[in-house]
Amino acid sequence: MIRINLLPHREEKRRTQQLQFIVLSVISLVLGAVVVGLVHVAISTRISYQERRNTYLNQEITVLDKQISEIKKLREQTQALLARKNVVEDLQSTRSDVVHLLDQLLRILPDGIYLKNVRQTGYVISLNGYAQSNARISTLMRSIEDSPWLDTPTLIEIHAVGTGGARLSEFSLTFNLTKTTSSASPLPGKTSGKS
Repeated sequence: MIRINLLPHREEKRRTQQLQFIVLSVISLVLGAVVVGLVHVAISTRISYQERRNTYLNQEITVLDKQISEIKKLREQTQALLARKNVVEDLQSTRSDVVHLLDQLLRILPDGIYLKNVRQTGYVISLNGYAQSNARISTLMRSIEDSPWLDTPTLIEIHAVGTGGARLSEFSLTFNLTKTTSSASPLPGKTSGKS
């Protein structure tokens, strides 16, 4: 016997297909939402990790900046101390120069010359004074050239002046204080063992 199905099978098929479509759509939406959520969580985790690293790096940069400023201060202090040390060494090496200068002036100054002003600028000495004659100024300049501590006398100016009825020559000259190689050498004219 033949069976005939009189139920609306096409509508039933259509309904099952629609139900399958809806179920698959819902599943794909849920899967899409899960994938988007996982991607969002992964990106948020990366961003927060990078922000933590940035914060740590900024803290370390601040610490390093403080250390750099301290190093700069130490370098400035070192430079200042070195400059002071150099000044002290220069003063130590030239402290006997004034003694030699005064000693040599006493030795080479001829009679009839009176000093008005002695000025030292570095190793250049400027003399101003009065002389009874021009020959005495020439003698002074020759004595400067012969001195082991003094050299290069240069006459700047000489002119006649009258003071208290006497006629004198007012002069200005410069010369150099020389640096000797041995600082332990005795003063010229002085001997260590003889009297």
